[in-house]
Amino acid sequence: MKFALFLGCNIPARLTQYESSSRAVLGKLGVELVDIKEFNCCGYPLRNIDFKASMLSAARNLALSEKENLPILILCKCGFGMLKHAAHILKEDTSLLKEINDTLKEEDLEFKGGIEISHLLSVLYHDVGVDNIKEKITKPYKDLKVATHYGCHALRPSEVVQFDDPVNPTLFDKLVALTGAESIDWEKRLDCCGAPLFGSNDDLSMDLTEKKLSDARQSGADFLCNACSYCHIQFDTVQSMMNSKGAKNHVLPPILYPQLLGLCLGIDGDTLGLGENKIDITGIEGFL
Repeated sequence: MKFALFLGCNIPARLTQYESSSRAVLGKLGVELVDIKEFNCCGYPLRNIDFKASMLSAARNLALSEKENLPILILCKCGFGMLKHAAHILKEDTSLLKEINDTLKEEDLEFKGGIEISHLLSVLYHDVGVDNIKEKITKPYKDLKVATHYGCHALRPSEVVQFDDPVNPTLFDKLVALTGAESIDWEKRLDCCGAPLFGSNDDLSMDLTEKKLSDARQSGADFLCNACSYCHIQFDTVQSMMNSKGAKNHVLPPILYPQLLGLCLGIDGDTLGLGENKIDITGIEGFL
């Protein structure tokens, strides 16, 4: 089982623990990762500024993966949504596809549309399989309640991303549950984390984040689990900022899914980057 690993821009610069924990977990589960050094930005930041540039940026990554005859595995849900969106648009718009490929020819590249695009969670659930993961769990959690955050880009538009049911998704809950943790039911589990607004309307962004965190706390969560770089930065870095300014509620520590799973697989906390989170999550080891 082999994939081209697409990290995007944020993870190498601001969230190295997401990469290290994902590599450790996937390696433990027998997934081989290939690094394509020529990968570039997914195109998402350009989407509302220069549409064609965003399509070219996304298509170049897909063409690079196609050239290596490898499906692409993405950690960031924004990147996942963007590449899925680009592949969908280019399949429908043949004139745009020709224009993009005319540019890609300068690098001896071509996007043919046959590349499989998967998020980390999809690979774990569908390709590795829940039963195979269960067999390798050596230290399941006990009495741990987790608020599972899906994020927006993996669920919508559902006909494009094809990740899970956008109204009642269960894939992530099942992945959390196999660790022995309880994935709790909470009202705001599908609400936006607030990250898209940070930098343009910080007050509104933090208000959305606080309401979501407050609901998770009141529903009994010990930790919030996510699998998106932007969402994690919002719940970790921005929540730290909020609490330094006197936020109303106590901290709810956010943990990345490969960190949560990795401990159950017997991977040590240093390898998983537990100490790299802004908000201390080392207390999770007390639930093992």
